[in-house]
Amino acid sequence: AEAKAPKEEAAKGISPVKAKKTPSPADAERRKLRPGSGGEKPPEEPPFTYQLKAVPLKFVKEMKDIVLKEAESVGSSAIFEVLVSPSTAITSWMKDGSNIRESPKHKFIADGKDRKLHIIDVQLSDAGEYTCVLRLGNKEKTSTAKLIVEGI
Repeated sequence: AEAKAPKEEAAKGISPVKAKKTPSPADAERRKLRPGSGGEKPPEEPPFTYQLKAVPLKFVKEMKDIVLKEAESVGSSAIFEVLVSPSTAITSWMKDGSNIRESPKHKFIADGKDRKLHIIDVQLSDAGEYTCVLRLGNKEKTSTAKLIVEGI
């Protein structure tokens, strides 16, 4: 009976050597392995990439038509206003399909989610269709309204 005991102990002594396939935390650091990573995806991938899809690109408030009488409107201003989401979206403005540049005549106001096109000193020639183009990444949305200047 005494002869069997040392063999069992020897067998026990061997088994921890076999179990050494699992890297200890120290080995994992040396080999840059992460427990449970499985090596399927790179750990450098930022964990917040999905948030971009979580916020839909949209107009919270669309543009509305502005109707002015020429006699009253000359020298006054018209303001097209939209509310956008998210506030990081980029807006640009168009009149009758052409881009508008900021100028003494056209002022662009962006305050958080609030976007405005301020048309200063409205003339009959300012009448037309105005569009706000909202861009975020590869997505694009538009809101269109008319500036109507009624003749006398």
